[in-house]
Amino acid sequence: MLAVLLASFAVAAEPADWEKAESPYLKNTTQVTKDFARAGEGYFSPDGKTIIFQAEEKDTGNPFYQIFTMSLESGRPYRVSTGVGKTTCSFFRPDGKKVIFASSHLDPDAKKQYEEEYRLRKEEKETGKRRPYKWDFDPYMTIFEANPDGTDLKPLTHAEGYNAEGSYSPDGKQIVFTSNRDAADSLEIYIMDADGGNVRKLTDAPHCYNGGPFFSPDGKRVIFRSDRKKPGFLQIHVINLDGTGDKALTDEPTWNCWAPYWYKDGMHIIYCAADHGTGMRPNYDLYWMNIDTAKKVRITYAPGADVLPVFSPDYKKLMWTSTRDGTQPSQLYIADFTPPEE
Repeated sequence: MLAVLLASFAVAAEPADWEKAESPYLKNTTQVTKDFARAGEGYFSPDGKTIIFQAEEKDTGNPFYQIFTMSLESGRPYRVSTGVGKTTCSFFRPDGKKVIFASSHLDPDAKKQYEEEYRLRKEEKETGKRRPYKWDFDPYMTIFEANPDGTDLKPLTHAEGYNAEGSYSPDGKQIVFTSNRDAADSLEIYIMDADGGNVRKLTDAPHCYNGGPFFSPDGKRVIFRSDRKKPGFLQIHVINLDGTGDKALTDEPTWNCWAPYWYKDGMHIIYCAADHGTGMRPNYDLYWMNIDTAKKVRITYAPGADVLPVFSPDYKKLMWTSTRDGTQPSQLYIADFTPPEE
């Protein structure tokens, strides 16, 4: 989710030697998606050979994201979603035999939204003015399970409202996700069994957004983003699986800090952030953080936004969504990753 943030921010000034600044942490950076109008929010398969991601196809009449898998060796994408409506937030089950993603294709009026989106894009092009960023919490968004080729598609969530942003626990037995099923203005984090049963609410922060959750490597905690401190400004939180210990890891009121992802030691995370208090349109970059000390290290310096970072299963590679190197709109990049020294 939220890869569309990339379309909302101008390129900020960066040092001319930005590649040198990134080199201690990122090497062999490669753009891995192409031939899409835009692409982003990718995740690795358990064997690290395939990725699953969202992308807008060209010339299909649908301006919204669909879900694709792609072999990193062949580079050939394969659409696994239906091609109708909107999709977001895909993820591989740890055994690699199933995937999940959210889709609005059950909305009887899904196709009616295409025309309005194209109209707004035409207006932007003609006026040169971008729309303010707004994530649409589509009330028909449902989490689906499927085989990696898209077959055997079935819904896992059945409650009305927005149900999305799902990911598996390390043992594949549970899914953590975001929903407003209990109140339209309260997006909370829930956990359910992998078959969709035994749903329970994890967070308790009404009238706020809590989302983008991921289980820790040991399966005992969940990391997520929330705007409970200041509406519209995300901070990173962590919570125990029993609902205790909910605490903010960032406390930067003028910043948006989001898309946290665990490193293998369970002590560090990587996330994206930008300062909105500078008076200029911010440029998102990736940051590395020790969650015990709150010490952070900036990882990316490229012109263009860098967001939604995730690690490969062996934690040797980093994949993220970016508009660097003039790629506009966004595409997916992969690089060899070296953690900062402490």
